[in-house]
Amino acid sequence: MRMAELVGKEVINLTNGARLGVVGDSDLAIDVRSGQVQALILPRRAGLTGWWTKTGALVIPWEAVRKIGNQVIIVELEPSSPRNAT
Repeated sequence: MRMAELVGKEVINLTNGARLGVVGDSDLAIDVRSGQVQALILPRRAGLTGWWTKTGALVIPWEAVRKIGNQVIIVELEPSSPRNAT
């Protein structure tokens, strides 16, 4: 799958049904040695709090991605474990 195929998909948290954002101005963290995706990085959405870090981004570990559908990406995140974008 290409990054372009993810653009426009909404990211939903399976744990609580929260809408986390839309893949667009997002980044992927990729291991340069293996070429494997490590995380999806969403920019902060205005007015939202919770999982977003002080750096203004939500880092979703690739292991948290449960399903990629035609319109949405389902992830499973616990609200108590935010990750920092570095």
